[in-house]
Amino acid sequence: MKTNVTPSAQLAHFAADLQYDDIPPEVMRRAEDLFVDWVGSALSGKVGRPVQAIESVAREVGPTEGRAEVLLSRRKTTSVFAAMVNAASSHFMEQDDVHNGSVFHPGAVVFPAVLALAQDRGISGKEMMTAAVAGYEVGIRVGEFLGQSHYKVFHTTGTAGTIAAAVAAGRAINLPPEKMQHAIGSAGTQAAGLWEFLKDAANSKQLHTAKAAFDGTLSALLSEKGFSGAKQILEGAKGMGVGLSQDADPARLTDRLGERWATIETSFKFHASCRHTHPAADAFLSLMQQHQLNADQIAAVTTRVHQGAIDVLGQVDEPKSVHQAKFSMGTVLGLLAVYGKAGVYEFNECFREDQVQAFRRRVSMVLDPEVDALYPQRWVGKVTITTTDGRELNARVDEPKGDPGNTLSRAEIEQKAVMLAELAGAATADEMRGVLDSLWRIAEHASVGDLLPPWSQDL
Repeated sequence: MKTNVTPSAQLAHFAADLQYDDIPPEVMRRAEDLFVDWVGSALSGKVGRPVQAIESVAREVGPTEGRAEVLLSRRKTTSVFAAMVNAASSHFMEQDDVHNGSVFHPGAVVFPAVLALAQDRGISGKEMMTAAVAGYEVGIRVGEFLGQSHYKVFHTTGTAGTIAAAVAAGRAINLPPEKMQHAIGSAGTQAAGLWEFLKDAANSKQLHTAKAAFDGTLSALLSEKGFSGAKQILEGAKGMGVGLSQDADPARLTDRLGERWATIETSFKFHASCRHTHPAADAFLSLMQQHQLNADQIAAVTTRVHQGAIDVLGQVDEPKSVHQAKFSMGTVLGLLAVYGKAGVYEFNECFREDQVQAFRRRVSMVLDPEVDALYPQRWVGKVTITTTDGRELNARVDEPKGDPGNTLSRAEIEQKAVMLAELAGAATADEMRGVLDSLWRIAEHASVGDLLPPWSQDL
């Protein structure tokens, strides 16, 4: 890899030159875990009204024939439109993966892009998975580069995600380094996504991932045709760092590139809610179980959190929709207190119940200096429960369920994927179990084809 060039150029060279055999086996195994997890998330979005709207528009304005698979409908279209719909779908249920340090959901934008192009062009599984790792490695570093000030206003998965999708798409179609850099430039000038939507329970979160995957794939395809982009869109004087951040650090763009594998640092989601709720949720659940408490025995809960959690979750006071409920700390803990779970079913069916809503009002968030200092590299959860009989109980969780040090097993990933697909009506349990072996062995495919069989019944 060249080191006497700009950070943007170094990223482009790394991604363009990356080969399957360059990737350590444990990193590729993690990438396979992330891929199967992503498939479940992508299928789960079938029930989402915002996703259905995006799919409807894609049917109206996009080609109705092609080789790329829209997972929720199993229809075919071109690569950019398949990437768009699959990306929207995989970010709906709040079950997609997340990288802590960059506060970025890479799977929701990377896998839609590489799968669509692999299917469209008959690319091998090894090449597809190599491209995915390139997207993860670059996208995560871009998120880290943009910093915490960026995340206060911008949804990193929409912004860094556009770069990640472009890099993944570019590697999938074998762009050389110079064209990869142009693809990054075109992606960066389109990168967007603002948090304002949370206040209104608007549908923008799915639009962010849809457009990130679409624009990233488009950027790579344009570059393949000779279309040029800004060569320093990340660190340039009028680039993303200057325009979208107050603490951008270009050194983070190339942090141990090729030595530190950020893909393996990526976490899975256990609860079906915003990841910022998970550390406190795990600490709360541990106290509930340890002391055999029920909701009626709890007078108050104080969650001690990082500033990023307050910035995002603090925008939702009284959730009006299922999606807003997933960004409400009180609702998440209320579901855990009443039902012992905060899964897809509990949010869809139970978040409005009086007992859950009453519990929500007994939950508060306060900034904890230690938790905040550790963030975003570590997402620590601290919780204090005050019981109705006057006890004060405390718990701390340093690695929430799903983090690399407390990860999901392959059996748990399978169980999650089957549950999500079946619950959304996107595939039967038997169908999912029938394709899991093929999904795990995706890197062995000489040419990536359809992930799912044609409809066998009207689901």
